[in-house]
Amino acid sequence: MPAIPAWLIEPLWVQFAALLPERPMYQPTHPLGCHRKRVDDRIVFDKLVQVLRFGCSYEAIADATCSATTIRGRRDEWISLGMFAQLKQIAVDAYDRLVGLVLDDIAVDGCITKAPGGGDCAGRSPVDRGKRGMKRSTMVDGYGIPLGRVLAGANRHDSPLLAPTLDHLNGLGPLPESITVHLDAGYDSAATRTLLAERGLTGQIAHKGDKAPIQAGQRWHVERTNSWHNAFNRLQRCYERTEKVIDAYFDLADAIITVRSLTRRAWTLYRWDTRPNRRR
Repeated sequence: MPAIPAWLIEPLWVQFAALLPERPMYQPTHPLGCHRKRVDDRIVFDKLVQVLRFGCSYEAIADATCSATTIRGRRDEWISLGMFAQLKQIAVDAYDRLVGLVLDDIAVDGCITKAPGGGDCAGRSPVDRGKRGMKRSTMVDGYGIPLGRVLAGANRHDSPLLAPTLDHLNGLGPLPESITVHLDAGYDSAATRTLLAERGLTGQIAHKGDKAPIQAGQRWHVERTNSWHNAFNRLQRCYERTEKVIDAYFDLADAIITVRSLTRRAWTLYRWDTRPNRRR
């Protein structure tokens, strides 16, 4: 079973391949003038997507075409080059150009997942009997396109993570004059309202004690995005210990989510010669 369908992974790979620097097929500095052939980048990219989607270990996904050591090494090489962050930014820019980000209404929410391996972003989970867990504070636009995130231990409260999460607005270019931030009752405090006022943002914050259906507002977009993220088992149960690796997997997941949303929404907004008869 493929990790993601071909109509989705192909445009991602084409753009990712365009960002890759040229590498020789054989190592020219080898002392004997020979070396094993370099594993094709497409094979490693597919392996990383499978690890992200299925949550399996590198050893379990390795085979005769690519070893676990090669997967880790190429992953770290691409992270050092900023490849995954660039891919995510290109996907967001393409979505904004063709469909348009809904920045008048954004939503921020925290989500706790498991982190059995511990690491930089792990802490005692208050909802899992003190086991190690990870919290992500995610910001999305009015449709649910992920705009940025902050990773922390599961024992961190949502409110202190709001400011660094909102900092991701700075890299989105021109912003609307009026932006409404939709938050749940966990952010219902004077400190949050002061923070939003200092940034020129309007807050629609749920009140503590009121039932959720009465004041659901427009927070369901971020809840749906959290579900999209948790569909990637590597993020829902994270065994990575280094924050930069976790961030890279989130960037790859964000790119997949954004390109999928772009493809589906473009089906209703545009017409082209090879447009399928049915919406995917």
